[in-house]
Amino acid sequence: MNVSVIIPTLNESRLLPGTLQRLERIAPFEVLIGDGGSEDDTAAIARHHGVRCIASERGRAVQMNAAAREARGDLLLFLHADSDLDASGFERMTHIMQNGRYQGGAFSLSIDSHTPALQTISRLATLRSRYLNLVYGDQGIFVRPEVFRALGGFSPLPICEDLDFFLRLKKQGRTVILRETISTSARRWHAEGVVWTTSRNILIASLFLLGFSPVRLSKWYPPKR
Repeated sequence: MNVSVIIPTLNESRLLPGTLQRLERIAPFEVLIGDGGSEDDTAAIARHHGVRCIASERGRAVQMNAAAREARGDLLLFLHADSDLDASGFERMTHIMQNGRYQGGAFSLSIDSHTPALQTISRLATLRSRYLNLVYGDQGIFVRPEVFRALGGFSPLPICEDLDFFLRLKKQGRTVILRETISTSARRWHAEGVVWTTSRNILIASLFLLGFSPVRLSKWYPPKR
C-alpha cells in the first residue's frame, strides 16, 4: 500500500531533520511538507532529504489540505513534525487498511517523556479517542484519499481541525484506533507546565464541541516552536 505522509510545518528546522531521518527508515511512498511560510531552514531541510515542500497560507488545516492535493498515495497519513512513528506501527496501519473495512483511523498516543503524569495523560488520551472518537492530530490521523476528498479535507479552522475532521470521518464509516503508538514531543508540557497545558487542552476541546468560536479559542493556544 503506497502511503503519502503529510507533515504541516512552521519553523520546524530543529526537529524536522530527525523526523525525516526516521521516516527514511520506514520508507513510505512519499513525504510531503505543507509549509505555512517558515522563516528558518525548514524548506532547505526538506529539499536536502528529497522531500517536496508545498507552500501555502499559514494554518495547519490549510497546509495539510494543500499538501494532500499533491499526494499520489493509496493512503494519507498526517504526521506532526515533532512526532515519531516506528516501523511496526507503520506496517500495522498498512496491513489493517488493506482489507477495506475502515475509512481511516489513528494511533494510540505516547508522549515522549518518562514523567508519570505525562504517561498517565497518554493512556487517558488513548481511552478518550477509542471510546469518545475525540482524536487529536498528534495521534497520526490516516485516511483513504477518496474519503478525504469526499469530506472536503480539513475544515479551515485555526484550531481543533483534527477533532472536527475525525468526528466527520467517523460519520462516513468505520474507523480504527490502533494499539500501536505514535510518540509525540513533550515540549509544550515541559515549557508551559503539565497541569496548565492539560487543563487548557481539555477546556479548548470542550468549548469547541459546545460550539464556541475556534477563532477565539485559538488565542489560548499560540504556536509553540
